[in-house]
Amino acid sequence: MALFDLPVDELRSYRSASTEPDDFDAFWERTLQEAAEHELGARFEPVETSLRTVRVQDVTFAGFGGHPVKGWLTVPADAAAPLPTVVEFIGYGGGRGLAHTHLLWASAGCAHFVMDTRGQAGAWGGGGTPDPVGSGPAFPGFMTRGVEDPAGYYYRRLFTDAVRAVQAARTHPLVDPARVAVLGGSQGGGIAIAVGGLVPDLAAVLPDVPFLCDFPRATVVTDRLPYREIGNYLKTHRGRTGQVLRTLAYFDGVHFAARGRAPALFSVALEDQTCPPSTVFAAFNAWAAADKHIEVYDFNDHEGGGPYQQAAQLAWLPQHV
Repeated sequence: MALFDLPVDELRSYRSASTEPDDFDAFWERTLQEAAEHELGARFEPVETSLRTVRVQDVTFAGFGGHPVKGWLTVPADAAAPLPTVVEFIGYGGGRGLAHTHLLWASAGCAHFVMDTRGQAGAWGGGGTPDPVGSGPAFPGFMTRGVEDPAGYYYRRLFTDAVRAVQAARTHPLVDPARVAVLGGSQGGGIAIAVGGLVPDLAAVLPDVPFLCDFPRATVVTDRLPYREIGNYLKTHRGRTGQVLRTLAYFDGVHFAARGRAPALFSVALEDQTCPPSTVFAAFNAWAAADKHIEVYDFNDHEGGGPYQQAAQLAWLPQHV
């Protein structure tokens, strides 16, 4: 696919038309207060992987509603003191997978906490975290589950899980609470942006080709899934566009970015039809911290920079943790 979005010069100054709800902060404060009523109860259980350079623990903690959420914690085999820590969130449809597939950050000397994604993992990776909350009618996928009411929307639960994952990671004796970064690609990048806006004392945020940003534009500029799930839902539920966009505004990465205080390293691919460049730049341009950078991959689709972006992250993160 050739370039289809705004020219690069316009992308660098582009601002989203998404309207922030007046009670955005109150909504999320209330949500996290409700979650805090449940004991975090983070448990870390050693896992035998036959790996010799790392140690792995199976993690369970209480997420939204006190629901159990799974994860992996991987640390260098010789780790003895608190480490800089990366909390990672997974892309759309995936789960935490098998423990031995997460080696990069522990190999770089970090603790690495991978959060499973409630109700997902059916498309790739595999996982073990159900979503016990149902919803009204929804188009297949996760984008429209409960989308007519912010309180019941799927991503309210998932973003809360992610904040709780950071809290859970910080309880481990090999995690330095002052040196915690969050990252992820696509959906994981969108979750990282949300956590960056909700957790004020992170060391760094690294969203890679992030999803869940600038919904008003994303829903009309691309017909590729998962954003197209919203359009397909509205094809059937005519007349509800305003109501749906009002719900999505509570979960738009643009508004979380406006609250992001940590240094940030973004990435964007200019031929990406899954997460269009303008939607990524909308979040990057809104990011409140002055210390921010975006890697631009001119001729890539949603694969973005791939291992090149990982190399950029490996070089950038030690400067901040």
